[in-house]
Amino acid sequence: MPIDQLGRELKDLRVSVTDRCNFRCQFCMPEGENYEFFRREEILSFEEIARVVRIAKGLGVKKVRLTGGEPLLRRHLEKLVALISQEVEDIALTTNGFLLGDKVQDLASAGLKRVTVSLPSLRDQTLSKLVGRDVKVSQIIEGIHRSLELGLSVKVNVCVVRGINGDEILDFIEFFRPLGVEVRFIEFMDVGTLNRWSLERVFSAKDIINAISQRYKVKPIGRQKRGETAERFMLEDGYKFGIIASITQPFCGECNRLRLTADGKLFTCLFASDGYDLKSLLRGGAKDEEIRDFIVSIWEKRKDRYSEERLELLKKGIKPKKVEMFKLGG
Repeated sequence: MPIDQLGRELKDLRVSVTDRCNFRCQFCMPEGENYEFFRREEILSFEEIARVVRIAKGLGVKKVRLTGGEPLLRRHLEKLVALISQEVEDIALTTNGFLLGDKVQDLASAGLKRVTVSLPSLRDQTLSKLVGRDVKVSQIIEGIHRSLELGLSVKVNVCVVRGINGDEILDFIEFFRPLGVEVRFIEFMDVGTLNRWSLERVFSAKDIINAISQRYKVKPIGRQKRGETAERFMLEDGYKFGIIASITQPFCGECNRLRLTADGKLFTCLFASDGYDLKSLLRGGAKDEEIRDFIVSIWEKRKDRYSEERLELLKKGIKPKKVEMFKLGG
């Protein structure tokens, strides 16, 4: 099991299956930019991804999360789920939910266990503004209900931006509490370079707790396990919600995630500027042992801790070049 320079183990592999998306969210892929997407031949096949998962499992990886772009745009994604379900039991999917209702049955049958739906507003007008498309909240909720009916574990991610959806915190609690769906509020992060991030637009973890505490008693219960991104809290009736506070309460010290992009690069941090070319090995005849050694060498020299360094860099006026999230996978 490889250990990086800060003593962090490799446990979690996040796999981006496409850099394309059917939304143009303000915090990731805003409207108005000229995007260049990977060509089909540049993207890893399902068999290539499954091979990486198998090798990573031998290094200690226990969970695989499929991301994008919007992963449900990748045709026949259930075939990939079926392949990797032979290697790991914990397979999760992060999606904007728009296509979820139509596709979740096949995904669940193939072995998908968990779904995280990104839903930044419960108001049609605000949602459409944030995602850059005319979308009804009910279209997303339909996929959530279908997932629950199939027995999948469902969480909802809410990226909170000051001045846009910060007044909906309690609405999300009230809506999803009866469904038993855990909401995770996310501080607006400076991922990539296109989302016009500024510290003034961050609705902090403290602000979120204050908003919920106006109506409920909130008890902190910590993280579910080492390496989890969300700090969890509980209301008096037992309902649990989470906060991902990368800005005000960075958790780099426990980060155990390695990212594989759709075009076959490995990244060791969500805020990284460069990746490592794994595809050349996959398509160049390398043996599993060579790929394993390559992954180990990358992890063992890893010392990323951008979120812990962010404020100091801002004070110095340093703005590192970062890969856009739709290319990297959230």
